[in-house]
Amino acid sequence: MKNEKFIIELKEVKKIYRMGEIDVSALKGVSLEIKRGEFITIMGPSGSGKSTLMNMVGCLDVPTHGKIYLDGKDISKMTESGLAQIRGKKIGFVFQKFNLLQTLTALENVTIPMMFQNVDENVRKKRALELLEMVGLLDRANHKPSELSGGQQQRVAIARSLANDPDVILADEPTGNLDTKTGKDIMDMLKRLHKNGKTIIMVTHDSNVAKEAKRIVLIKDGIVVSNKKE
Repeated sequence: MKNEKFIIELKEVKKIYRMGEIDVSALKGVSLEIKRGEFITIMGPSGSGKSTLMNMVGCLDVPTHGKIYLDGKDISKMTESGLAQIRGKKIGFVFQKFNLLQTLTALENVTIPMMFQNVDENVRKKRALELLEMVGLLDRANHKPSELSGGQQQRVAIARSLANDPDVILADEPTGNLDTKTGKDIMDMLKRLHKNGKTIIMVTHDSNVAKEAKRIVLIKDGIVVSNKKE
């Protein structure tokens, strides 16, 4: 049954990876509820299970045990093609290294998520131009990533993440490759998106950046050790 309050729910999620002859438990029974319209940060040291948790929340992987609900739909047993479809509609991704295609222009990069959802070409271009204008880069629409600064590339990545008007923005170390001022500009942009109703889930090592969120989830050794509101 759909729970209107929560956009994402993890129930006793375990993830075990087979490494040769050894089973490695990356997550050891994580339960987490993320409210619709919430802004949370996931933190944890290297090897804590933080990246695995991000993959679960972002529908990039399925659990070995437990359940994951995205907008009330159980995604735990979905096929890869099923996961790709639902995350394409519901989740926008922003990465530390921008992950823009170097051979494409800013405009073309922003249109890519819409291509996978079979959006009409004219609609794709119109929407992409609107998004580039929103992030202040309309005049850079025909520039390739190599012709843009790091901050500009991240703004293109944010525009791309919004292409299909997703409910959730998953930002993985979004300020990690940026100087302090540019990082602040990107955080201001994420906060505006949150204010406009988007659910923001951010992964970061930076405690100062983490404090911008309304709740910090700390994971260590595959379990949530703290889940507190700021």
